[in-house]
Amino acid sequence: MTESNKVRTRFAPSPTGFMHIGNLRSALYEYLVAKSHKGAFILRIEDTDQDRIVEGSIEVIYRTLSTCGLIHDEGPDIGGPYAPYIQSERLDRYLPYATRLVEEGKAYYCFCNRAEQTEAEYNGYDRRCRDLPAEEVAAHMAAGDSFVIRQKMPLTGETSFTDQVFGTITVENKELEDQVLIKSDGFPTYNFANVIDDHEMGITHVVRGSEYLSSTPKYNLLYEALGWEIPIYVHLPLILGEDGSKLSKRHCATSFADLVELGYLPEAIINYIAFLGWSPGDDTRELFTLQELENVFSTSGINKSPAIFSLDKLNWFNEQYLRDMPGDDFIDLIRPWTDKVFGDRFYDLSVLASVLQTRIHKLADIPDLIDFMVEPDPLTLDLYVQKRSKLRPESALEILEHLYPILEELRVWSHDSIKEELDLYLEQSGHKLGRVMGAIRPSLSGRNVTPGGAIEMLLILGREESLRRLGYASEYLRQQS
Repeated sequence: MTESNKVRTRFAPSPTGFMHIGNLRSALYEYLVAKSHKGAFILRIEDTDQDRIVEGSIEVIYRTLSTCGLIHDEGPDIGGPYAPYIQSERLDRYLPYATRLVEEGKAYYCFCNRAEQTEAEYNGYDRRCRDLPAEEVAAHMAAGDSFVIRQKMPLTGETSFTDQVFGTITVENKELEDQVLIKSDGFPTYNFANVIDDHEMGITHVVRGSEYLSSTPKYNLLYEALGWEIPIYVHLPLILGEDGSKLSKRHCATSFADLVELGYLPEAIINYIAFLGWSPGDDTRELFTLQELENVFSTSGINKSPAIFSLDKLNWFNEQYLRDMPGDDFIDLIRPWTDKVFGDRFYDLSVLASVLQTRIHKLADIPDLIDFMVEPDPLTLDLYVQKRSKLRPESALEILEHLYPILEELRVWSHDSIKEELDLYLEQSGHKLGRVMGAIRPSLSGRNVTPGGAIEMLLILGREESLRRLGYASEYLRQQS
């Protein structure tokens, strides 16, 4: 592929909110389409709708893309780190094209006031200004009347295009309104600026959500009016919640920032989002780094059917990344979360990390899993009724009363020394392992399920606190007998 026909894609978000899952998937696929062809990925901020801009949104877009590794390849400032293209900084680019279309009879000035525009748009604009006499147009202009510029859409025939995912789409031209190109404030509309920018930036592949399928004929008629080559279209399937409705807050955290705040790893999020509407053809493999995705991605793997966002599936991806992480890196990762629970108290983070690394879905699970280590849950007799191990409160009391002095006399409080004493006790007492651990675990935590086994809990809590809790549990059971 030569430089002249090099694949070029763009991510062109409007700064009207935060980076939601759909936005991020679009950015990822646009990036992958470019990189899979050794092409260029461009970032363009489409901020011509000034009324909808949300403060801080542009910074969120930058930060999200950078965190995910979706780095754009070029921008207007070629002397240093590339800034993105900003539409509002390119305002002088758009009006000349619209004026040219007016001069060629392909667009017209519309002088309807805002109330008339609103009323007309409600039922479809009635084209009342489409064929105004030249002298009437001149009079309006001389009077300084407000205007918009509209494109003259064909009134008969059809417009067709072929999308790489959805195939051939055809619409009747009579269904298309004369779209506004330049608004009364002088700013271009989204559709118009989008086409101008894509052409000037040499965009070869337009990758976007399937909600734009119905408006694509408008884009193409504009390309044709300007005499420009139409890009290749890749429209992406919808993303739905597990109930089949549009993905929203009620399904889960739907922005990248929300997911990161919950403790999902950016690389796991990206890996999962890649599969929301695409498959590599090898159904047996799901874990890919971003670089590996660049090597295997193809638009032929994109599906038409809506993708279902499953929190359980995202949890699975995140688990795999957490488990594969080097131990020291995992310790550094969880420290802020464990410190929230323990505060200034001393705790053995290395042991705690080894317990948590294979047992959590996301980092936000950690506080609820380990808060009993600071303050145990209240004891109940039900904790000591375990059908599988045949544990009962009276047998739990017997086990605790025998184990307490054994553990108290240990010279070294370590995994091996504790295990050695427990194994010896099991051999001498005739109790099964499950029954003994079933007596220790709730006594230390107030729970039947903890992120680690009894020995790990003893190590994390330490000698003094472990003995204090075992002693308290023995006293509780004696009082209830």
